[in-house]
Amino acid sequence: MIPLVVDVTGKTVVIFGGGEVGARKAAYFSPDARVQVYSRSFSPSFSDLQVECIPLDLDTSGDEQLQSLLDGAFLVIAATSDQEQNNRIGRLSSAKGILFNSAVGEAGDLLIPSVIQGERFVLAVSTLGSSPGVSRFLREYLESTLPDLDRMIELQERLRVYLKECLSDQQERKEIVWKVLKDRDVWSALREGEVTAWSLISRRYL
Repeated sequence: MIPLVVDVTGKTVVIFGGGEVGARKAAYFSPDARVQVYSRSFSPSFSDLQVECIPLDLDTSGDEQLQSLLDGAFLVIAATSDQEQNNRIGRLSSAKGILFNSAVGEAGDLLIPSVIQGERFVLAVSTLGSSPGVSRFLREYLESTLPDLDRMIELQERLRVYLKECLSDQQERKEIVWKVLKDRDVWSALREGEVTAWSLISRRYL
C-alpha cells in the first residue's frame, strides 16, 4: 500500500454500519464528500454530522439490492460488527471496481489513517492496520511537539518569497530556509507571533 492525498469533494462514500465505528468513518469524510450511511439503527454521534442516514437491514437485503446501493460510489466502507456481512460487502465492491475499507473481516484495498490536519498541512499516520494504538500515539505526539506547525509553514512561505527577491543563489536560499526550520528559538518565537519570529530570523539569517 502507498499513501495518497485525494480530493473527495463531491464524491460519494457509502458506509454500512451506524455504530460508533461507522460514525468515526463518516466524520472523516464529511462534509467534503457526499456520505451515505446504511444501518438498522444509528448512534447519536450521527446527529452532528452532515451525512445521509438511510435505514437498512443487511440481513434481509440481497446482493442485487446492495449492488444497486453501490452505484456511483467512490469508496465503500463496511463498519458493521458482523464479519461475514463486511466480507460480503467487500466482494460486491470489488466486483464493481470500487475502493473498499473494512472495519472487521477481510482486509480491503484501502486503509483510513490517523490524521493531523491544520490550515496548511495534512499528516497521515498508519501502521497498515497492525496497531491503531501506535498510530494514535504518533498523532498525539506530533500534535503536542509541533503545536505551531501552521505558523511555521506560513513563515517559511514568506521567507522563500523574500529570499527569491534578495538572493540569486538557490543553494544559499535553501540553506537559510533549512537553518530557520531547525532553529528551536524560531519555533519558540512563533508562540508570540509571526512578527517576533520574523524579527529573530532577520537578525540571525538575513
